[in-house]
Amino acid sequence: MKRERIEEIADILDKRGKMTLEQLEEVFPSVSQMTLRRDLFQLEEDGRIIRVRGGAMSVKEVQKVSGEAYIKKTTINTDSKITIAQKAASLIDRDSCIFLDGGTTAMYLSKEMPDIPCNVFTNGIAVAMELAQKKNVNITVVGGQLMKDNLSTSSPAAKEYFDRTNFEIAIVSATAFTPDQGFSCNSQIESDLLKNVFKKARMVYMMLDSSKIGKINPYTFATIEDIDVLITDDHFPRDCKQLFEEHNIVVM
Repeated sequence: MKRERIEEIADILDKRGKMTLEQLEEVFPSVSQMTLRRDLFQLEEDGRIIRVRGGAMSVKEVQKVSGEAYIKKTTINTDSKITIAQKAASLIDRDSCIFLDGGTTAMYLSKEMPDIPCNVFTNGIAVAMELAQKKNVNITVVGGQLMKDNLSTSSPAAKEYFDRTNFEIAIVSATAFTPDQGFSCNSQIESDLLKNVFKKARMVYMMLDSSKIGKINPYTFATIEDIDVLITDDHFPRDCKQLFEEHNIVVM
């Protein structure tokens, strides 16, 4: 019975794309909400869905615009990414101008963002498509070469583009961090773009889940001194938190 129900949930999500937990309860009125949550956890472990705030979406929904590498990233450390996304969403005000990167944490942030008038610049394809569902958010996609592993774009001409645009806040993420090497990523062209973003923004919010601590990628794009706020999860090491606070960085 359990396996049949899980398979039915997966089939429904494949057809509808997304569903809230309340909608699932309507389909399965005799099943408790806690049981449905466990079913979603199981489906996520099987790599068939992505849990989002209040419900879930089919992996096939993401596959419409993404590849296998990006999908795999969305299912890693989901709870931490959602927690960080919710914190970051609370910092976004009406009429603000924001840059969001193309990482999977930013994709979760785009789901959590309130539907309020604001301007968002992004180099993330999946991020832009998620934001497109909000009526009041104006979206500008930064063009350039498509990096398939994270569905983001970048170009050597990004500096000239940013010279002609304005945004107050940059909300970005890193795939690795150490105190000595700073925040790093896997692409030189992405690193160059983020450096330009940091120069332009008045405030930089860094989204970093605890799994990224101690890892080093080839290209450093920022150090501790380059950010204003660190947004992280509940498992962030205490000594690392203290290091940021010693540099007068707000840790959320």
